Amino acid sequence: MATVGYTSFGPDDDTPVFVISVAAELAGMHAQTLRQYDRLGLVTPSRTRGGGRRYSQRDVALLREVQRLSQEEGISLPGIARILELENQVEALRSRVAELSAQLDAVHAGPGRTTRVFSVSPTGDVYAARLGERPRHSRSTALVLWDPPRA
Repeated sequence: MATVGYTSFGPDDDTPVFVISVAAELAGMHAQTLRQYDRLGLVTPSRTRGGGRRYSQRDVALLREVQRLSQEEGISLPGIARILELENQVEALRSRVAELSAQLDAVHAGPGRTTRVFSVSPTGDVYAARLGERPRHSRSTALVLWDPPRA
């Protein structure tokens, strides 16, 4: 679940259901402002086959947040675009950290722990070995002739 401000959303909140006039009314702003935010890439609604905008609950909350940042905090629209971009990056990084943490937990968990490693012999053959097992040495049939240099 993602958040905008302090609002938590579920999967149904991403469903694009509101036409621009309804979304504008829910967000407390003029429809032309929504069009401007769309042009600037601040809030990008889904589109119908005919090109009409459809807004989700998440879009409406984001519209409110953009308006708050603009009016109450005095942040310019390009500044708001940068803030939203950075928030998206932070969210993506949090998701990646959670994913990597889960993978690490799975590796450290007893039963699902990796039990094989792969080794390469001096001849280039790759083989699987158990964790903690010493590499096996195959008996070579190669003949090595050593001819020491004469002094």
